[in-house]
Amino acid sequence: MNGPHDLGGQMGFGPVAPEKDEPYFHGEWEKRALGLTLSSGALGAWTIDESRHARENIPPVEYLGVSYYEIWIRALEVLLERHGFATRAEIDAGQKHMEPATPKRILKADMVPGVLAKGGPCDRPVGTEPRFQPGDRVRTRNFNPETHTRLPRYARAKIGFVEAVQGSFVFPDDNAHGKGENPQWVYTIVFDGAEIWGEGADPTLTLSIDAWESYLERV
Repeated sequence: MNGPHDLGGQMGFGPVAPEKDEPYFHGEWEKRALGLTLSSGALGAWTIDESRHARENIPPVEYLGVSYYEIWIRALEVLLERHGFATRAEIDAGQKHMEPATPKRILKADMVPGVLAKGGPCDRPVGTEPRFQPGDRVRTRNFNPETHTRLPRYARAKIGFVEAVQGSFVFPDDNAHGKGENPQWVYTIVFDGAEIWGEGADPTLTLSIDAWESYLERV
């Protein structure tokens, strides 16, 4: 979707100013926000793609006015309510009023190191050969879905070439909405600067994205 998260190429937001020696967390509450998000994700009720879409759906005025972990918490509240683990009234009050949905699993303290070490691999086998090979010229699709997609706005309807076939992975555009994993081949696509930024672009610059097969058409 074209939400407030997709800022590539937009102006007016000021310079990118990385914080020198930035700490992992700027407050104790941020640690708790991360812990709550990970432990709630372990309940098994939603996917990482659905959680990303929940963040993207935060209204732009709110999204752009809060910090990184505030975005995580606001989206988590939506997911907990959507899947029956807490009501809006319970979240506001900070108290349990009714029995929640039954989780598929519960992440306990002694399980955390193993779960974090394992991560969440999303590579999956597919029954077809890749449609494209390194060196092929391709064009990205020009679409503006209201649903989740991992093809950023700045890279739509652009011509580039395939640099590498990365493997086959869960298709997030479907997985975010309960339509199954439907894995596809993923490719690294390289664009030159002028294709992305137009006239006046630095001719020495290139930009690469990883794109699922259904985002691409052959040139």
